Amino acid sequence: MQNSVEGFKGTTTVGVVCSDGVILGTDTRATMGVYIASKHAKKVYKITDRLAMTVAGGVAAAQKIVDILKANATLFELDNGRPMPVSAAARLIANILFSNREVGAPLPLQALIGGFDDFGPHIFNLDPLGSLTEEKIVSTGSGSPVAYGVLEDQYKEGRKIDEMLPIVVRAIDSAMKRDVASGDSFDIVVITKSGFRELGAEEKRAILSNQS
Repeated sequence: MQNSVEGFKGTTTVGVVCSDGVILGTDTRATMGVYIASKHAKKVYKITDRLAMTVAGGVAAAQKIVDILKANATLFELDNGRPMPVSAAARLIANILFSNREVGAPLPLQALIGGFDDFGPHIFNLDPLGSLTEEKIVSTGSGSPVAYGVLEDQYKEGRKIDEMLPIVVRAIDSAMKRDVASGDSFDIVVITKSGFRELGAEEKRAILSNQS
């Protein structure tokens, strides 16, 4: 993730759909060119109890889009008496990104929107021009080629969150070791029918220690 808008030269984000929910993970390094602006950047955001979003790209654009999605998800639930579906959240952000393309100023943002709704677990991938695809495994940012190497080798559809957590951690850890614009630490969240949960420091350390 960058404090500038010149392309996607930093960040590793990962999303995985499991049989009982979704996993979203990111590194925590923010860069400005070759300068490390922050070692503790937040790149995965809770939107509702069953919805979250990862971001890669420009910090200002990312924070604005997160705020817009949070507000609209709250309004949707108030108006309809039920949580916003994952697909509706993804379509809303896709429309915003597409609208900015139409005026000739694409937002410097790539996002993953994941969650659990009445139709089960879902993850959608959005690019800066508003293109929208639903994925089972996905990674964005400059560390994504390395992360994909782990995910595509280890992922099997139908696995549970507990089975996939070590694989997601390995994918992000591998990217942080090989991509200079990703690094420092990582955040992992899981979303199930029971709601949103972010892994604590001890849990993350325990998973990492079992990688060796």
